[in-house]
Amino acid sequence: MRVMAAAVLTMESLLMGFALLIAKDSATSTQLILGGVLALLFILTAGLLKRAGGYLLGSILQLCLIAYGLVVSQMYYMGGLFLILWISAIVLGRRGEAIKAALIAQRDKNGSKSP
Repeated sequence: MRVMAAAVLTMESLLMGFALLIAKDSATSTQLILGGVLALLFILTAGLLKRAGGYLLGSILQLCLIAYGLVVSQMYYMGGLFLILWISAIVLGRRGEAIKAALIAQRDKNGSKSP
């Protein structure tokens, strides 16, 4: 789950970089600074996914990405797309971890020591 979520956050950081390139001519300096801070927060949050609050912060940042559509209108669509990817990473990651745990429990039940 963590690998998929970290990949989504990293790609969102790159997306924010491209959004800043689009917004550089029409946005105010405050909006550009906010975009840069968001890009850095996406990278930092990818590293915080080991902790419980990392996923909460990542979810909040998804809403911030969509809200950046006020500066660059295409971000509404891209933010929505990445929100779907974020939710998919969490759901599929949990499902994969459950399957892995079941396989480990079955292996331990059968007494097999091989990995």
